[in-house]
Amino acid sequence: MSTLVDIEPVKARHIRFEKSLFYVELEDGREIGVPYIWFWRLDKGTDEQRRRWRFIGQGAGIHWEELDEDISVIGLLQGRKDPHPPKFPPAEE
Repeated sequence: MSTLVDIEPVKARHIRFEKSLFYVELEDGREIGVPYIWFWRLDKGTDEQRRRWRFIGQGAGIHWEELDEDISVIGLLQGRKDPHPPKFPPAEE
């Protein structure tokens, strides 16, 4: 048996940064604390780079241009993370 559930879109309205975590405040009043190590680009970035962000999709996601990182709010709620850079095969000589 399958059921359909209407899921309301969840949007962010504010972000704050601390030493090892960033916090995303949602429009419904919840706040999510996320460690930088969940996202390798944020983890490798400087505090200054992490603070240069903007909302995308009217708050459905967060974008860091300089770090080439995009994170969706729904992905945060689902616990999706990207802790390791991709591994490429060694270049042939």
